[in-house]
Amino acid sequence: MDGTGHAHAAGGVLLPHPTSDLPALITWALGPDADLRAPRLHRNGKDGDPLLVLTAPAAECLGLPLTLEDRRALRLPDNHPVIKQLTKAKWQLTRRGFGPWPRIYRPASPTSGRQCVQLAVLPWGALDARAWGEDTAELPAPELAELLTAYATRLLTPRGSTAVTGLELMTALRPPTRAARNPDTNAWESAPVAGSLTRPVDPAPPEAPDEHPVVAALYPRSHQRTPDQVLDEEAYDWIRDPELLTDAECAATHAVGLDVNMAFAAAANRLTVGLGPATHTTDPRFDPKTPGCWLADLSSLPHDPRLPSPFTPHGKPPTGPAWYATPTLAYAQELGHEVRPTEAWLRPDHGPYLDAWYTRLRDAYMATMADLGVTSSLTESEFLRAMATHKQHDPLAASVLSAIKATVKGGIGKLRERPQGAGYRPGEPWPALERPTWRPDIRAAVISTARVNMHRKMLKLSTAAGLHPIAVLSDCAVYLSPGPSPLDLLPRTPDGKPLPGGFRLGVSPGMVKHEGTQPLLWAVQMLDEGLNPARHIKGHDAAADGE
Repeated sequence: MDGTGHAHAAGGVLLPHPTSDLPALITWALGPDADLRAPRLHRNGKDGDPLLVLTAPAAECLGLPLTLEDRRALRLPDNHPVIKQLTKAKWQLTRRGFGPWPRIYRPASPTSGRQCVQLAVLPWGALDARAWGEDTAELPAPELAELLTAYATRLLTPRGSTAVTGLELMTALRPPTRAARNPDTNAWESAPVAGSLTRPVDPAPPEAPDEHPVVAALYPRSHQRTPDQVLDEEAYDWIRDPELLTDAECAATHAVGLDVNMAFAAAANRLTVGLGPATHTTDPRFDPKTPGCWLADLSSLPHDPRLPSPFTPHGKPPTGPAWYATPTLAYAQELGHEVRPTEAWLRPDHGPYLDAWYTRLRDAYMATMADLGVTSSLTESEFLRAMATHKQHDPLAASVLSAIKATVKGGIGKLRERPQGAGYRPGEPWPALERPTWRPDIRAAVISTARVNMHRKMLKLSTAAGLHPIAVLSDCAVYLSPGPSPLDLLPRTPDGKPLPGGFRLGVSPGMVKHEGTQPLLWAVQMLDEGLNPARHIKGHDAAADGE
């Protein structure tokens, strides 16, 4: 909405709308003239609510300030005239109030049905530059409509940050409840949907973050939990000891970074996760098909210091008993080690909850990459050339791609959302715990699987070609290479094909792209200074880039 009394929709369509006040605009958005609802993604789900994106002129027309005075809470004060208008018209706000992504609704009734409209207030920072791209919020209204419609059509109408939308996408694809007729009363009731997360459950003590009431009940507030008390399944951040560089490696000329496409989404594919609460057991027999966390001692297993340990995020071998998610112990078993857990928190009710989420994200990612001229039919050389310029090919599609990637990482992160706000006291529950999708165990399983997948590929390159990384950060591994291209580095089979089980160049999730190249001396200096070359291989901080 550009403040001229017209709303820009997809395909250059212009929709005239009232500009008198916000209640009139909301009534229009829910009416047949606007027709802004998106169809549901699951038969037991809900149609998508209309999204009204307010540019600065549109916000001013509706009486909204261009900046929020409350920089801590990021919301309008309750006595603001616009909120008084909404209250007078019997509209309500959710608990997060009127901020950059306010949700305005009336309670559903049998006659009116669902009445809810989402706003995105651009001058208040609704489109985070880290997720959507640097200048996306400043785009002309027609271009912004095309960009957001592409995202909404391929994934979901945005309902907040990309992280919030990633979580909402899980629920839209696997709704918690369905309508079912009670055979005794013949009345319609709400019933759980099989395979969904249907109600909030407490985490097992090792899975809970430090602030959680479950942890507060077990330990004093200042207690620092040790590996045998807390599950530490996080992404890699590891560098090799520069003393271990061989003469052959030092004869290389370049450091080349390989980045796994959509690593967390690929890890979610076909992953069995717990659906219900965890049950505690002692002296369990390890079962790789049962999700949960296990207390086991892997400190005696052999370790090659030229590779990160697959069992810890810092890559150093474990020093004693520690809690592990099922995928990590399953990988230890895959490597031929005997796994003997002494204790476990297991989830007997389980299923592939994230499969539909992965499929939707994969299809959106592949379609957007195709818009950017990168498809699965390209040869490796063609793929590298296309990737070198793909963001210039179509800047709008590049912004959609950035948002899709942020939706994956943010959605997984939201599964263990920590408390926010200065008024929070450790040990108290916080609002996120009321969601069925507050599930730190699922986040741990995804990250564990992604880390194991990385190690499996690195181990293959180590055993088959004698190649060892010098650094790993999350889904990026850095190798020393005789040339600047990944093709100078990646080994081939005798018939010239990519090494099976190793890193393969390509666009699909789980395959790799070229992250960046730097000179050998630059990489060695990084190692000497204790810095991670994988973080800076692009020429800037990958974390600051939202990666």
